[in-house]
Amino acid sequence: MRFSDVAVPLGLAWTSPFCRWQGPLAELSSVDLAVDVATRALSTVDVAGITHLSFGTTVPQVHSFYGATTIAPRLGLETVTGPTIAQACATSAAVLQQAAAQVEIGGHRTVLALATDRTSNGPLMVYPSAASPGAAPKTEHWVLDPMTFDPNTGQSMLDTAENVAADEGYTRDEIDEVTLLRYAQYREVAERDWLVPVHIAGKRETTVVDADHGIHRTTAEGLAKLAPVKAGGVVTYGSQTHPADGTAGMVLSTVEGARELNGGAGVARVLSVAFARVGRARMPAAPVPAARAALADAGLSVAELDVVTTHNPFAVNDLYFARQTGFPLEKMNPYGSSLVYGHPQGPTGMRAITELIAALRARGGGRGLFTGCAAGDTAGAVVVEVSS
Repeated sequence: MRFSDVAVPLGLAWTSPFCRWQGPLAELSSVDLAVDVATRALSTVDVAGITHLSFGTTVPQVHSFYGATTIAPRLGLETVTGPTIAQACATSAAVLQQAAAQVEIGGHRTVLALATDRTSNGPLMVYPSAASPGAAPKTEHWVLDPMTFDPNTGQSMLDTAENVAADEGYTRDEIDEVTLLRYAQYREVAERDWLVPVHIAGKRETTVVDADHGIHRTTAEGLAKLAPVKAGGVVTYGSQTHPADGTAGMVLSTVEGARELNGGAGVARVLSVAFARVGRARMPAAPVPAARAALADAGLSVAELDVVTTHNPFAVNDLYFARQTGFPLEKMNPYGSSLVYGHPQGPTGMRAITELIAALRARGGGRGLFTGCAAGDTAGAVVVEVSS
């Protein structure tokens, strides 16, 4: 889908720190987390101008059935409503597409796109089954079980990475090199001013989480010592992401409206959003056709991109993207990626898009692409252009 008049005001795209599951955000509802961080991120904005909320989440929380309608009033958006969207790990791209479409068609001038998830303490779903012996219910761990079983293929997400690695002949050394590159890029960032701290109210004091939590101290020696997760495979626990908790969001408006919101400080135009699906159990390959579809809608080629960010639950993803498109690995994910700081599912892509905008802004502008895979061998992609 191509967009001609949709933009994010520079400075109004944000993310919370991402925390490894069962870490400091483990007991905080993802809905409360989204409200806390968004309230602080929107402190310089007259929220009365926001008339629509596109909300993304994939892990049910207490009272999350009400979705956007319970979040909006807590942000001062008393008359605002909107959809609650879930598309596995492509949720952020779907949220952004829905929000951008509202602006493009003139339904709303200024909208809020928000995504949040908590993989910690994921719900255990109990499904009644009167036909089973003794009417015993069927159960499903909402976070853990989908990682190990795709009902369409019978394979796990790890299997999809090993399948693509085997198809392409990737070696363990190649995968570890990509992993080390991403960790090095993450460590090189001196300040992440797009991170908005989380305030967790306690009985006696408030805990402030202002940095990512649970980042591994990954080294070449450490990676080399790890055994493959799957016997005979090439993916280790070091070259794949970890579940996490977090939230991210951004304001979208017309180009003129975006400039008004930040006093003319520049905008990130949203040029296109696209999705794709590949062959069964080949999830890490999906970001390539999604990216090509988004670039085609934007009228651009890979060669015209300045920066690429990815949701890469496996280092295999980035290796495949670079080999298929020719885009240099070192120009991807300049601030790190979900491989390093973790994957809260719904908001992961929104953080990568926020970092894409920040990276383009730091270089004085340019064009960039986000692309990332999702369950069901699918992917979403977003093309943006930053200008003053």
